[in-house]
Amino acid sequence: MNATPDPRLKAEEVTVLPLAAFDERVSVLGSKSYTNRYLAIASLSGRETVINGALLSDDTLYFARAIETFGHVTCAIDHATASIHVTPTGQPMRAPKEDIFVGGAGTPLRFLISMAGHAQGTTVITGNTRMQERPMGDLLQALPPLGVDATAVRGNGSPPIRVVGGSFKGGATTINGTVSSQFTSSLIINALRAENDTEITIADELISKPYVEMTLAALKEMGVSVARDGYRRFSVAAGQQARGGDVTVEPDASGMSYFLAAAAILGSRVVIPGIGSGSHQGDVHLVEALQRMGCHTEITDDEITLTGGHLRGIDIDMEAMPDVVPSLAIVAAYAEGTTRITNIASLRVKECDRIAAVTTELRKMGIEVEELPDAMYITGGTPHGATIDTYDDHRIAMTFAIGGLRTEGVVIKDPGCVAKSFPTFWQTLDTLHPTLASTK
Repeated sequence: MNATPDPRLKAEEVTVLPLAAFDERVSVLGSKSYTNRYLAIASLSGRETVINGALLSDDTLYFARAIETFGHVTCAIDHATASIHVTPTGQPMRAPKEDIFVGGAGTPLRFLISMAGHAQGTTVITGNTRMQERPMGDLLQALPPLGVDATAVRGNGSPPIRVVGGSFKGGATTINGTVSSQFTSSLIINALRAENDTEITIADELISKPYVEMTLAALKEMGVSVARDGYRRFSVAAGQQARGGDVTVEPDASGMSYFLAAAAILGSRVVIPGIGSGSHQGDVHLVEALQRMGCHTEITDDEITLTGGHLRGIDIDMEAMPDVVPSLAIVAAYAEGTTRITNIASLRVKECDRIAAVTTELRKMGIEVEELPDAMYITGGTPHGATIDTYDDHRIAMTFAIGGLRTEGVVIKDPGCVAKSFPTFWQTLDTLHPTLASTK
């Protein structure tokens, strides 16, 4: 990460300046999802671990500091090398005296709820106002059969969450898979330290399956075996220990999506190194969606190239890659015809209601959008400038900044919210356009 603070992170708003075209190689930061997973696994391994190429953003830094409060590890952050050094202290896990606050970090909070089950005493975990509205009830119902008493302080299924720990016995439990795959990942990872074998059954359909695949891939990389019956049942044998040592995080496919979208709408070419066909990140499949819309793509083992073309609307089910729905939506605004994005109800309970937010902001730009409970139908046209509300949501800010590369007069309010997942976003955009934005 750049050690010099970007003044745009403190600005009230940023006006994005249009760009004619570009042909660039763009490096994006490490995967947020993998960084969070390796942090959780390393903290439970009992072995020294160095996470290289880590994403050092608001979410992951909240998680690292939260893990340390249990007293069993230290997490040394090296911004110069983008690494996290996780070192066991030799002390048992104990509940912290103060509440754990994670801001808007959804994955860390869900992982911490199960993790607190290993810590002796009572842990309270909470977040910002939006986080205190997000549903955790399915995870809270799945933990008691494993020996963990976890309850919502206000009785509404949302944070603050109180966990009475030191009792993660393992055994068999059932989890609802229709709200968030992070609940399943939380249980699988934390079963690593259970006293007995753990079996997790999915009661119904599991959404966002690629994120569970990422969890399994991270565990496998760290030497932990998980038996499975498709997406219906996952079994973690007791007594396994993650290997420790060095692990490297691949680039963030969600962060990559903004630069793919930029190339698509500007008829330009972008190369993203360090990520390719072998990635388990579901958001990589945005490349295929953009290809269907008319872009030319090349994918190797460790590089993705996209060149924009004549854009056409498509029909697409994006249940498996919800985080890049906004990225596709901004491309759809410039495409010929209507793009129908379906099966995205999970976006209603993200950092904001992303279906409503994208719909509202695209309409401000003069684009016709039909909003459904679990879908958006976007009819492409000629967007005009607008002042974009970002809802304290990093993905809304970054998405509409990309629109500003083609459309004059796009103003992004609260540009600092990008720090949640991509603190160098504005600087990375500068690589396409040296005088990218003016601030206020």
